[in-house]
Amino acid sequence: MRSPKDFFRPLAVGAPTPVREVPFRPSRMIHFFDPGNAKMAAKVPSIAPTVDVLLGNLEDAVAADRKEAARAGLVEIAKATDFGDTQLWTRINSLDSPWALDDLLTLVTEIGDKLDVIMVPKVEGAEDIHYVDRLLAQLEAKAGVQRPILVHAILETATGVANVEEIAGASPRMQGISLGPADLAASRRMKTTRVGGGHPGYLVREDPHGPDGTAPRATFQQDLWHYTLARMVDACAAHGILPYYGPFGDIKDTTACEDQFRNAFLLGCVGAWSLHPVQIGIAKKVFSPEPAEVAWARKVIDAMGDGTGAVMIDGKMQDDATYKQCQVVIGLADALAARDPELRDAYAAAEPR
Repeated sequence: MRSPKDFFRPLAVGAPTPVREVPFRPSRMIHFFDPGNAKMAAKVPSIAPTVDVLLGNLEDAVAADRKEAARAGLVEIAKATDFGDTQLWTRINSLDSPWALDDLLTLVTEIGDKLDVIMVPKVEGAEDIHYVDRLLAQLEAKAGVQRPILVHAILETATGVANVEEIAGASPRMQGISLGPADLAASRRMKTTRVGGGHPGYLVREDPHGPDGTAPRATFQQDLWHYTLARMVDACAAHGILPYYGPFGDIKDTTACEDQFRNAFLLGCVGAWSLHPVQIGIAKKVFSPEPAEVAWARKVIDAMGDGTGAVMIDGKMQDDATYKQCQVVIGLADALAARDPELRDAYAAAEPR
């Protein structure tokens, strides 16, 4: 077992010093694109300013005979594009595939100075992160990368869920974790073929009532992912990293997508994946606090002073716990406003005069 004193030392001679705190940059939407698709690649310069994170996908949705083209396409796009404040991420192939090693060797040495985060699919335990951690350090040293590339794990197997706490704390590189509901459903042998979202068959039913218990009984659809998402959020919070909802596959059902994203936001997630441009606006809306909520949070903080004691505001009791909740909202709002002028103006307009 490594000494805790060694945790923040580089794992290779010449590698950059690991971060001691994950930088919180707006990441309301992680927008996926196929870098081997010429049509999608051509849209990157126009899409990049509209999203917080742009992710070149090399794994699922990229056919086996197109893996190398997608990898080469990402290198070309990264070298040719000024991403400004937008983060560039990639999802490499799974560690048990024949492409993962070449993904890391190529991307770190070719565009390591532009990559912010590497997303690793199907992470099952700390050992997967340790492997990537050491290899990244060696490649960063070789390529002269000046800042550590962070790592993001996808939670999409039953084993991964069972080990989520150790995954979250496996390395200073850990930036966050995303829920991968489709692969997780297959791993658990769940009887759903949907990519994210609920299922009409997963419900609770009202007790019998009326004459002889024969009156119609109301049903309420339940959330298949609530337990897993809540456990993932707790693991991330405990280790100072960021939780995300993953994909919502029904592109046309924007209402259900917004509902699922909002559930994740309320539970503590900071963002979600967007698979189509229509989901960018949904994520931006959902994962940005409402102006009225921000104004209320500022009102509570102003009234609470140093955050101790308790006060009554508009008939509601506020104490140190609500003060902390309001600080979370304000911290997020300030970070988003610094990047999004439209949101900044909306927050300013909501301030009491």
